[in-house]
Amino acid sequence: MTGLILGLAVSACAAPRLISPVEPAQVESFAAPPPGSDPDSCWGKDVSPAVLETVTQDILVQPAQVSSDGTVLSEPIYKRETRQAIVTERREIWFETPCQDQLTPDIIATLQRALKARGLYRGALSGQMDAPTRAAIRRFQAREGLDSSILSLWAARKLGLVAIARA
Repeated sequence: MTGLILGLAVSACAAPRLISPVEPAQVESFAAPPPGSDPDSCWGKDVSPAVLETVTQDILVQPAQVSSDGTVLSEPIYKRETRQAIVTERREIWFETPCQDQLTPDIIATLQRALKARGLYRGALSGQMDAPTRAAIRRFQAREGLDSSILSLWAARKLGLVAIARA
């Protein structure tokens, strides 16, 4: 009986198992691609929210009354007003992506190798689109102004993963 109680006490002190979060799909599906695009192509979207700032200002309600000799008869009266102002507008950027069926484990391992060669990825060449791979994709694309962990077709071409069509 003592062994059973001791066993239960030890198992209760064991570290909890950590469950890794499920990675979202590499390419988001949208009901309709951007206007004028090829309906068979795949697209990602980067949305940057608007940046708001609280602005407080004094608004003149009644100006000062000054006599002809320059003497101030009454001080001006102000009303303090606080409002929200948009500093940066909301931004939505659509970008073409390799389609999900093109992102095989071999292609993802090649992507990881290309990111590793640039010092952006330190993980194993697993062929899995995991969080470290996504973070490296985001770092690579952020240099060009795209803050997304979804691999853009531009980045795939730049990394040598997709053949560039010749005109």
